[in-house]
Amino acid sequence: MQAFMAKYRIAWLPGDGIGMEVLEAAEVVLDKLELDAEYVYGDIGWQFWCSEGDALPARTVDLLKNVDAALFGAITSKPAKAAATELAPALQKNLLTYRSPIVRMRQLFDLYICLRPCKAYPGNALNFKEDIDLVVFRENTEDLYAGVEFGPVPPELADALAKLSKPFAPFAKLAPDEYAVSCKINTRAGSERIVRAAFEFARKFKRKKVTVVHKANVVRATDGLFLDCAKAVAKQFPDIAFDEANIDAMIMWLLKNPLNYDVLVAPNLYGDIISDLCAQMVGGLGFGCSGNIGEKLAVFEPTHGSAPKHAGKFKVNPIATILATRMMLDWLGETDKAAALEGAVAQVIKEGKVRTYDMGGSNSTIDMAVAIAAKLLKQSMHTQSRNDAGGLIPYTRNRLLEQAAGSSASASQLSVTNLAKTTI
Repeated sequence: MQAFMAKYRIAWLPGDGIGMEVLEAAEVVLDKLELDAEYVYGDIGWQFWCSEGDALPARTVDLLKNVDAALFGAITSKPAKAAATELAPALQKNLLTYRSPIVRMRQLFDLYICLRPCKAYPGNALNFKEDIDLVVFRENTEDLYAGVEFGPVPPELADALAKLSKPFAPFAKLAPDEYAVSCKINTRAGSERIVRAAFEFARKFKRKKVTVVHKANVVRATDGLFLDCAKAVAKQFPDIAFDEANIDAMIMWLLKNPLNYDVLVAPNLYGDIISDLCAQMVGGLGFGCSGNIGEKLAVFEPTHGSAPKHAGKFKVNPIATILATRMMLDWLGETDKAAALEGAVAQVIKEGKVRTYDMGGSNSTIDMAVAIAAKLLKQSMHTQSRNDAGGLIPYTRNRLLEQAAGSSASASQLSVTNLAKTTI
């Protein structure tokens, strides 16, 4: 039998709980789209932490080094002490510390852009207001998610803080196990590149304003650096309006006047917070999609968690995952397919005939996927996308390949294969 090489190689990472179910839904629409891809299963999630002491095994890291993109379901994460108690008995003496595999993945592959579009599709009864169309750029590798934490606090660290920081004085005499320290680390380079990505997106898609979210009036060093970098970058984009707001005020103003905002950019923690709020305003986490984007790899996911109480019931809304799939298609340069998929999602939402429990209906996860796939039959696979240069994603895989190697495509990129799924 003649072997064919797929145009794309995609890591398939179901993870935990409902992650497996929502990726099944994604498979339904990808099959209908006939994307020329090989899907390679990767181990990730809680069961691998419990059995191996690593929720992101080295074999999965190696897989991610050799794919064009990844589609990720959901993950279960627990505090370090709770996680340690669930390790296999043979591993509990090894002093292993749990870290979220998605956070590790972002740092290992420098997936510095967390792009979270939040759009109110017409006809969605869950919309907070109609016409909301927000895009959140969240810095994805630094800030309080850097993973530099201490608890108990080593005496040498306490001594250094007591010497260098007067505000540390009230804590200096505490016993090491009576407090903990988490470091908020923001770099000039990391701040500049995420703000620049937000402005470039705004310019490319004719967005009118970029708002920087921070708390520089209190968190003066790190958020002050972020804000200073943002102001410097903004001067290079005089055609885009720029403003800034404290995170607490931003939450209030988003709820009061969401239509006053367009593109939001923030350090890691604040971006996480405001993107969940924005998702709720357009229907909830069942509609919240996300792309973790770097220069060489992008990992796409719904923003919801693993929802263990719903696992195995096939009742959750897969639209977030299907919209994440749309983002993946944009990243791959398949903008026509991406536009067709978004159109199918919008049509199903507008008709309101198929609704999962969160939408007030009783249809299953797969019912929703099948309904969206059926609409794809009526969508043109040659739909003109919003932007021929790459759809929703500011930096597509194809653009980066062209920058690296010119515009000529390799033989492997041009080969054709039937849709296949491989397991490692």
